[in-house]
Amino acid sequence: MTTTAGLRAPEVAAPDEDAIRDAIRLAIEDHRLRPGTRLVEEQLAGVFGVSRARVRAALRDLARDHLVVHRRNRGACVAAPRPEEAREVFHARRLLEETLVRVLARRRPASALRALADHVEAEAAAHARGDRREEIRLSGDFHLLLAEQVGNGILTGYLRDLVARSSLIIALYEHRAARCCSAVDHRRLLAALDTGDEAGAAAEMTRHLADIEDRLVLVERAEEQVDLRAVFGGEAPSGA
Repeated sequence: MTTTAGLRAPEVAAPDEDAIRDAIRLAIEDHRLRPGTRLVEEQLAGVFGVSRARVRAALRDLARDHLVVHRRNRGACVAAPRPEEAREVFHARRLLEETLVRVLARRRPASALRALADHVEAEAAAHARGDRREEIRLSGDFHLLLAEQVGNGILTGYLRDLVARSSLIIALYEHRAARCCSAVDHRRLLAALDTGDEAGAAAEMTRHLADIEDRLVLVERAEEQVDLRAVFGGEAPSGA
């Protein structure tokens, strides 16, 4: 494209596989793409302005992360975890996160606690203004931020997978009338971490995750379909 000054404006690069994968992942995690939604390659290629092959590669990556499944004669869909899988995911989270908070309570790094406290305030602000999408995103990010403070990349990677799968489970099974503010639970957890109370921190994490699981109505739901262009606002992420 040429400007009125005769200069050629820089063209926006088409997104690469990583950018497409991350855009779809974010739409899944903040519940714009519901479990069971069909991810039609041709439609996504049009949304992002790329080839179907590039979309297909991004969907393969998401399938490895258990966020997308490929079904015979239907193509790719957002994963829809079954009730038993939902229970297993939360059981795994309890086992992992109880250990993480015990380690953090033992160490009590001041910079980590400040970062977590600032994050909880952002959660509370999102709740206060009724921004449910942002609150969900920040709530999941709190757990990842907590894991990052422990400094074990492998454990953080495991938790990232579990948090993403939890987001799908919550989108599918959460009872809407039972929603509450995660910032309240996170503040209680921070109080235990701040005093170095390992057992108390583990108990708060266990209770917090149990409360989330208790808000789930674990009955299989019918699949949904959405307008993919509306989900992504008709705009593709630019390449790096």
